[in-house]
Amino acid sequence: MCGRYSLHTEPARLTDRFGVDFGEFEPRYNCAPGQELPVVTDGGECRRMEWGFTPSWADESFDLINARAETVAEKRSFADAYESRRCLVPATGFYEWTETGAGKQPHRVAFEDDRPFAMAGIYERWQPPTRQAGLADFGADGTDVDDDPIETFAVVTTEPNDLVADLHHRMAVILPPEREADWLSGADESTLFEPYDDTGMHAYPVSTAVNSPANDDPSLLEPTETGERASD
Repeated sequence: MCGRYSLHTEPARLTDRFGVDFGEFEPRYNCAPGQELPVVTDGGECRRMEWGFTPSWADESFDLINARAETVAEKRSFADAYESRRCLVPATGFYEWTETGAGKQPHRVAFEDDRPFAMAGIYERWQPPTRQAGLADFGADGTDVDDDPIETFAVVTTEPNDLVADLHHRMAVILPPEREADWLSGADESTLFEPYDDTGMHAYPVSTAVNSPANDDPSLLEPTETGERASD
């Protein structure tokens, strides 16, 4: 699965890489579910959306952070978004955890030059159901309250490449730069879901501080004393 990632490149480089204006954006070292994060939509713009997909027809929040490539086109929760609402999820790396005798050890997976890349995503606009106003609501008068629509997204996952297979049985679909437009245009090709070649990528253990979304600083990218493990 993909449950955490980093996006610590400056906005100007992201704008140059993806061809859209990212506006004001602070580097992120621990992007987590429930947060509003930038995605590049099929409409050619950057928008902030909440990581945790909820289909438009739902009467409660689903908070689905991943969609399996093998079933994304058929599963009711994702099929409509797969057909017509795709996005790129920019990242500079992602985290996976392995079991050790001392507990779960986080690892960061990224390109060796830390260049930004795009994970395949789908998005949806969800309107929360009308709720009864309570005393905690500003100006509460006992009438119904309509919450604002929420845009949410999920990261599509696939089988791991050789590097990630040592850490987890799934990985995010990383799109080759030359295939990003194909994904956004709605192409239905199985080759888009092939595990990304791990050439030029590396994985290394990092501090368990990344376990808490409250921690978000450059130290999370640093290898721990156990050393770095790179691909051949």
